Amino acid sequence: MPMVTRRTLPTRSHATLPLASLLMAVACLLLLLAGCGRGGEETYQGYVEAEYVHVASPVAGALAELRIQRGQQVQAGAPLFSLEQDYERAALSVATHSLKQAADKLANLQKGQRPTELTAIRAKLGQADTALKLAQAEFTRRQKLYEARTISTEEMDKARTEYELKVHQVREAAANLSTAGLGARTDEISAAQAEMEAAKARLEQAAWTLNQKSQAAPAAALVFDTLYSQGEWVPAGKPIAVLLPPGNIKVRFFVPEETVGRLTIGQEAQVSFDGGKESGKGSVPVRLSYISQQAEYTPPVLFSSQNRAKLVFLVEATPAPETATALHPGQPVDIRLALSPKK
Repeated sequence: MPMVTRRTLPTRSHATLPLASLLMAVACLLLLLAGCGRGGEETYQGYVEAEYVHVASPVAGALAELRIQRGQQVQAGAPLFSLEQDYERAALSVATHSLKQAADKLANLQKGQRPTELTAIRAKLGQADTALKLAQAEFTRRQKLYEARTISTEEMDKARTEYELKVHQVREAAANLSTAGLGARTDEISAAQAEMEAAKARLEQAAWTLNQKSQAAPAAALVFDTLYSQGEWVPAGKPIAVLLPPGNIKVRFFVPEETVGRLTIGQEAQVSFDGGKESGKGSVPVRLSYISQQAEYTPPVLFSSQNRAKLVFLVEATPAPETATALHPGQPVDIRLALSPKK
């Protein structure tokens, strides 16, 4: 018996559906799906960059000792180099003695004269007092003689003048004794104090200059390079050691204009490089630390939908210090980045 194939005829409603309406519905669905983009992982090419620390001395001198070499790892506070210090040590010694001299001078002015000098002044006061008593007795005796008209007026005037002179001598000696106990005058003490402060400042300056002749590592770092050899003359401010702390290593890459708005500071990413898997280091985790607000490589034409696709933005990411040593400046890398869904 022959096989019979049945065909289901379309109903009236399907047969009458316009083809244009069907195509429009499909197009709307595709546009809706395109507008609701899904997040995913993108890979960008970049390179490793570093910010080097140039260590120099603000004072010129010959390089006396270089305690590091290229490729060496140093800890924070480790000595790096020292310049010759003979002149600075001599200047520090002179400043130290000048300060001591100024301090002794000030102390001497503040405490007055020595005990032996005070004793001598007291002795002079005693002599003047004794002479005054003698002159007073002589003046009293001659006054009686004058009243009895035994001596002349000239002799009486002479006795009175001698007595008054001895009175003034006693007063002078007493004033000298008081002054000797008080010390120097206020303005002399102020001048000595200013001189001591100046000597102290010169001492601090000499000590600072001497300390600057030796430099230590400001942080744990890799000695990237040394720019002078032992015995060479180093001008003031010229770097001698170039350090690379792990925290100064970063990864730089560029993302297109349509992607930059989907990135956030602190976002995690993975950095891989040639030979990473073979060496067992694998990928290095990083976090985005900088997203440029300015487009680069902008074409010198008016913006259009096609030209906007050519815009790129610089992005920087930093690894953790403990993993940063796996990256090397100038090394090409791949950055795998998870992007948020398009809105």
